[in-house]
Amino acid sequence: MQVTNAIRKAGNLMNTAKLRSKRVIVTTAAVAALAVGGGVWATAASADADVSGADRDRVGNAAVQAVGGGTVVDVESSDDRGEAYEVEVRKPDGAEVDVVLDKDLKVLSQQADTPDTGTAEPAVTDAQRASAEKAVLDAFPGGTVLDVEASDDQGVAYEAEVRDTGDKEWDVELDSAFKVLTKTEDN
Repeated sequence: MQVTNAIRKAGNLMNTAKLRSKRVIVTTAAVAALAVGGGVWATAASADADVSGADRDRVGNAAVQAVGGGTVVDVESSDDRGEAYEVEVRKPDGAEVDVVLDKDLKVLSQQADTPDTGTAEPAVTDAQRASAEKAVLDAFPGGTVLDVEASDDQGVAYEAEVRDTGDKEWDVELDSAFKVLTKTEDN
């Protein structure tokens, strides 16, 4: 009887050793898979938004055609809703134009890029900030204004950022009379 119990104990120890070995192998394989998958995800998540190769040529050509000629300076993917690409084109006269395209290469907007003169953006006075905040909060009751600044975009006097009650952030453009011109969800 003692011999039989000793054999059973030895068998149980061997089975336990095999199970532990399998657990180590499975755990090691799972950690390795997560490391590789995490590395791929991190690379994709930190990938530059620049468009390259044939896509860059196709998108750039559409933008150049839209502005009537020029040279592509930069092509990027857009993270704004409804937009697919943002293209900067330098026209033959040296002026630069920012062109926004959808996924079908339809032009959504074109805007002359204002040259950087090295001067600081105009400051927003306390009265202007208060008026802009009031207009933004009228458009987003219960929201929180995160920022207000003067705009250098044509036809837009102020740009504001607001977080709504659902915790979504929005970019808001206002005219000089503090009328809300656009509200764009910030993705």
